[in-house]
Amino acid sequence: MGNWDIGVFTSIDAGLGVKLEVAAELGIPTIQLHAPHRATRTPESAEKFLARLEELKIRLTAVFGGFEGESYADIPTVERTVGLMPEATRASRLQEMREISDFTRLLGCDVIALHLGFVPHDTKSTAYNDIVEVTRQLCDHANRNAQRVHLETGQESADSLLAFLGHVQRDNLCINFDPANMILYGTGEPIEALQKIGKHVRSVHCKDGTWSDQPGVTWGREVPLGQGQVNMEKYLRTLLAIGYRGPLTIEREIPQEPERQKAEIGSAVALLTSLRSKVLG
Repeated sequence: MGNWDIGVFTSIDAGLGVKLEVAAELGIPTIQLHAPHRATRTPESAEKFLARLEELKIRLTAVFGGFEGESYADIPTVERTVGLMPEATRASRLQEMREISDFTRLLGCDVIALHLGFVPHDTKSTAYNDIVEVTRQLCDHANRNAQRVHLETGQESADSLLAFLGHVQRDNLCINFDPANMILYGTGEPIEALQKIGKHVRSVHCKDGTWSDQPGVTWGREVPLGQGQVNMEKYLRTLLAIGYRGPLTIEREIPQEPERQKAEIGSAVALLTSLRSKVLG
């Protein structure tokens, strides 16, 4: 890992990330990948993908799981449909995450990641204990593949996340910190949250947003990097203070507007490159 290599969230045939070619065109050296569809998660596909990465001189840093039936339409829908929380799909989604972990091993990558979903607030409840147990099962499978599991921030406050990590009790459970999600979901000031959970942060997203007028009830708004309320310079200075030196992975998911998406990611690269020089000196 270098000092804050720039990264971008990508996809092959699933998810809303950009194509590898966009990363290559913009000179971005690292990527996180949204796990491809099950039919594409084969040894042959892994071999082809690795050859393409080598050709483009791009390094894969994490593979994100996502599931059929998830919707980010609004906060109540996220609560109902996202991650390993919905009881009806939990067993099949856990199995899919195990398969994604095995595919990630074929890619020689040591990180799988996901949105776990809204963890119940009552830590004494059966629902809470169930999600603790399922997270342990996922961590144990990932551990057998020599991998860490990164939970993406957003749905929980920093304090709730810390408590959850403490209850799961797995050394390979870490955090993928997304500052904009704290704003979009209304779960806390991102810089303050980052300071609290910093020692568990092993990967990050660089994304920006503005607060909703009803935080936690309605969505905030995602905006181009540097145009929101995260304060990117302060974000990088806080990452420096907590000792984070991994990739700065840009996430800008507007695939319905590919030219705008590429232009905004290009602007984000320029902003992060400039801020990185300023902050690292």
